[in-house]
Amino acid sequence: MIYLDNAATTKVSEEVFAAIKPFFCEQYANPSAIYSFAGKSMKAVDEARHQTADLIGADAKEIYFTAGGSETDNWAIKAAAEAYQNKGKHIITSVIEHHAVLHTCQYLEKQGFEVTYIQVDEYGRVKLDELEQAIRPDTILISIMAANNEIGTIQPIQEIGALARKHGILFHTDAVQAYGHIPMNVDEMNIDLLSASGHKLYAPKGAGLLYIRKNVRIGAYLHGGAQERGRRAGTHNTPGIVGFGAAAKAAAEKMAENAEKEIALRDYLIQRVLKEIPYSRLNGDAVNRLPGNAHFCFRFIEGESLLILLDQKGICASSGSACTSGSLDPSHVLLAIGLPHEIAHGSLRLTLSAETTKEEIDFTVEQLKEIVKKLRDMSPLYEDFVKQEQKVL
Repeated sequence: MIYLDNAATTKVSEEVFAAIKPFFCEQYANPSAIYSFAGKSMKAVDEARHQTADLIGADAKEIYFTAGGSETDNWAIKAAAEAYQNKGKHIITSVIEHHAVLHTCQYLEKQGFEVTYIQVDEYGRVKLDELEQAIRPDTILISIMAANNEIGTIQPIQEIGALARKHGILFHTDAVQAYGHIPMNVDEMNIDLLSASGHKLYAPKGAGLLYIRKNVRIGAYLHGGAQERGRRAGTHNTPGIVGFGAAAKAAAEKMAENAEKEIALRDYLIQRVLKEIPYSRLNGDAVNRLPGNAHFCFRFIEGESLLILLDQKGICASSGSACTSGSLDPSHVLLAIGLPHEIAHGSLRLTLSAETTKEEIDFTVEQLKEIVKKLRDMSPLYEDFVKQEQKVL
């Protein structure tokens, strides 16, 4: 099997697994209990809090553990809206956000809030001039993702943070895809709220975090207990949290090395696909993108058929966000960057890990060439296109 869907989830690394294993069957106490056996679990949770904070230049007291990215996005946006609604009810986000952000904003619109959805350019970058023009006296929150989960484009987070700070507006970033993969610093980028998730970083599923800047006063999201300093009730997922901390520590040590390797393989993959498969295109910024992300569209084919045939060859890939894999609608991200429906339907996302090899990329490209040709040979649209091209010649 060749796994090229690391944006959807990553496997738990050996070093992370070694760190979490004792917390299943040996050190299994509830961290909130008062006896000494539980104290070891709480100490491990606190260590993970420091490890995850250090990766983004935060204070450990500003980290709150959750169950994952979607919960964290919901908490950040809903709680900020509730806490600051006396100041105003206007929120700004972008049209290409993850649905955890978009659907939360749509929910708030039904509660009387106004949301402005900023457009992006052809590479998926937020238009800063449009963002600044959208700011109003009653704007209370700007939520822009650090990097897009489908096409991999990295947003100008530092500039957006500076704009938000200039106008006295809270700035939230969904950093689920970026955390641990590219350098981020909450102070340098003027970030007030940040969402991250462990399973995008070789940690287990079910552990996320919300960074809340010290002076930001937002309320609890889950009620019923005093965990996470009264802001997020529920028994700690100790193995998941410990794994998240171990993964964050490893990312801090290996980020530059991993990025260099992934970028080299990513660019090699992109070069081969665009050169060897006609009528293909790269989506997103060619340079300013996540290290392991390559996203293509192939004309005259359906992405679903492409994924099925790749799977038959032992290659795991996706057409976009894992959260919308059951949808037959074209990606909202691809439509936002200006692609017509018929091209957006032929999308493929290949996302690499630190363990991906050149041999795996070569095999994937060879299989991809054969599959695209096979699907196009079955397409009447492609047949008509070829005939028209021949007439022109």
